[in-house]
Amino acid sequence: MEKELEEVGQFYNIVIEFITNYSFQIIGVIIILAIGVVASKYIHRYVLKLLLKTTIDETLGGFIASFVRFLVVAMMAILALGKLGISIAPFIAALGAISLTAGLALQGSVSNFAAGLVLIATKPFKIGDTIRVHDIYGEVQEIKLAYTILINEDKEQITIPNKYMIGDVLVNSYLFRIVEGSVGISYDSNADKSIKLVKETISTCKEVSDENEPIVGIENFGDSSINIGYRYWVPTNSFFKAQYEVNLKILKALNEAKIAIPFPQREIRMLGDEK
Repeated sequence: MEKELEEVGQFYNIVIEFITNYSFQIIGVIIILAIGVVASKYIHRYVLKLLLKTTIDETLGGFIASFVRFLVVAMMAILALGKLGISIAPFIAALGAISLTAGLALQGSVSNFAAGLVLIATKPFKIGDTIRVHDIYGEVQEIKLAYTILINEDKEQITIPNKYMIGDVLVNSYLFRIVEGSVGISYDSNADKSIKLVKETISTCKEVSDENEPIVGIENFGDSSINIGYRYWVPTNSFFKAQYEVNLKILKALNEAKIAIPFPQREIRMLGDEK
């Protein structure tokens, strides 16, 4: 019992000695950290407000302002450690080693963030545009630092890492998407009449864009037919709906005009054994 009391007394003396020797340093550390946290908030607001007055993107501005706030807090923490007489060199070395390890482990994520910054700065597309990347089409719903969210006509959400947006072919068709198709007519049909009929039929579809005139003409000459190709623009969220509607209207229009749509034919001759 006496031994335990002696140990408690020693611990008490150590605590009192520590408080006596370092009380002012501890108070100074608390004050420095408090000033750093409060100052970082005001600096964050000021930097963000300043950046938003320029042409810089809002997302990029928020990222820069948050990074500045982190730097302010980190600097004040270093000052606080120095106030306690603690050397920060080992912490910096450890931080460098941790950063290197984390960078190697998260290099994919880091590349996504870097690509996101490039996208925000260069603005190859914006929210509401229709883009195609890696043969994936969709309307841009949201642009994040690490990824971009698209939504297609089926209301499916597509998440694409930003690193695939940089250094690859990216097609931006803005609010519309182009539809391509073709229909074959017989060689004895009137090609001019057929082209005019197909063009007029496409224009009757309410989903087809009025800003871009449909393009219709002879695409190629097949074995059994003259293939009439056509291209027109529709809103992204009506791509398949408009395509199916237009194809049905073209079929009905050609049938009503008595323009034949031939099917492939092959002539087969059976040769018997000669005697």
